[in-house]
Order: sequence, then structure tokens, then C-alpha cells
Amino acid sequence: MTAPPTRARNGEVELECAVRGELGSDRPLLLICGLGEQLINWPRRLLTMLGRRGYAVITFDNRDVGLSTHLHGRRSDLLGISNGTAPPPYRLSDMAADACAVLDAVGVESAHVLGVSMGGMIAQQMAIDAPARVRSLISVMSTTGDRAVGRPEPGMISLLMADPGATREEYTKHQLVLARSIGSRVHLRDESEIRVAAGRAFDRAYDPRGVGRQFGAIQGSGDWTAALRSLEIPTLVVHGVQDPLVAPSGGEATAAAIPGARLLLVDEMGHDLPEPLWPSIFDAVDELTIAADTARG
Repeated sequence: MTAPPTRARNGEVELECAVRGELGSDRPLLLICGLGEQLINWPRRLLTMLGRRGYAVITFDNRDVGLSTHLHGRRSDLLGISNGTAPPPYRLSDMAADACAVLDAVGVESAHVLGVSMGGMIAQQMAIDAPARVRSLISVMSTTGDRAVGRPEPGMISLLMADPGATREEYTKHQLVLARSIGSRVHLRDESEIRVAAGRAFDRAYDPRGVGRQFGAIQGSGDWTAALRSLEIPTLVVHGVQDPLVAPSGGEATAAAIPGARLLLVDEMGHDLPEPLWPSIFDAVDELTIAADTARG
């Protein structure tokens, strides 16, 4: 069962969020999107599979994308943020507070939290700032803020931040190039599926400057490795061996920092979640979440 979309609030920011499943009986799983992604970008087949595995799935639009608040008045000077001469528009800690506000809005005290890429960074920050809200942490294709690890292959950041164009067709072409460049080389996504997803996202909400502000939050949040060492939360770190955007060393550093974390390196995975790999990845997620709930009593 999918409940109607609802709104959460964190100060000046409102967040569009949705629940699929029964929060009273199923295991709550909060999914946190990556850079520029909207809640509609989670594949419907993935959400269906998670429901069958016993999860009530909570999704939301991060600030500056989708139907959540777009902070048009915030400046994001990426070069200045990177060299420390300009402040970020906000930080990952603010986005983690957004995620906590989403849990408040849907009436959930704590949830299993899975974040991908930037979403993994937000999930890690949520575990640092609000550990009581996080039953277990699943960090996927992400890193720790330490610029010595997770370094992208040459040209990847330029491609990620390239002008995606002003029209629906230009944006769709950009998404096709991006998907082919950073995704799995073995499990290629169907081109028509990418086109449909890109078109839906463009039609729903299109704000490239919002994506730039999100990237500024990543750049301006520093290195949180030391804080990860204090976590006492069951953790699974998933990373693709083929990831060209966030090198596997980012996932390895995350798992090394968090006490007791399990690292799952996936041979045929790039910077994406190919459907053929879902069963093995989410078997590991199930093992983590079931054990975490059992330990809670």
C-alpha cells in the first residue's frame, strides 16, 4: 500500500515524502537519494521487492530537488567552498536534519537508513548526529569526506557537473551520457528506461542550480571520518568495484572507520544499482536489519 505524499518541515525547508507499506507492522526503511535525484527515481520494481521483503519504505526529495524547498537565495561558489574562501549554502548535517524531520512527519521514531552516493553521506551524518533515529546504517557507493579516498576517475566530476541543458531532450541526453559513463559496464541499463526516468524527473522539477547547491554541501562538510569511529550502529557498506565516480577506497574507508561494519564489494557494480545485483545486495541488507531489530528486542 502506498500512502498519499506528505510534507515534512525542518525550519524554512519543506520536504516532499512518501510511504509505501505498513509502518505499524513492517520494518521501516528510509531511502536517501543521491545528488540531484528525486524520490521518483527509485525504481518501482525495487520498491516492490523491498515491500515483499517486509519493509515499509520511506522516500523523500532532498532539499533543492523535486517538490521539496529550493533554496534559490543561497549561493554556491564551488571553487570558493573547495578552497575554504566561501561558505557552503548548507551542510550535510542540515540534510541529515531534513531526514530526521521526514521520520517525524511520518510518525517513525527510528528506521533502518539506506543512502546512495550523496545519500550515503547524509545517512552517515544522520547516524553521527541522531544515532537514536538510526536502527541500522546502509551506506552505498559513498565515502567519508576524506579527499584522499573515493577519488573519481579523471573527468568524472566535470561530467557530473556539466550543464545538462535547458530542454527536456537536452537533459535526457545528458542523463544518458552520465548513466553510460558512471554505471556498471556489465549490467547496462536499458536506454528507453533511462529516457523515461529522465523525462519524468524533468517534468516534475528541474533545477540544475539546486544540484549545484547540493554539491556545495558535500564540498563544505569536511572530513567526518573521526566521528564515524564513535558509531555503535549496525552497518553495512556496499560499493562497486567498477565505480568510476567514487572509487572503492571510499567504501573501504567508511567500513574501516565504523566499528563492526561489514564491507560488501560488488564486482560487477559501477556507480549505480543494477537490477541483476539486487538479490545479493538486499540479502545482505536483510541480514543486517533483521539482526539489528532482533538485538533491539
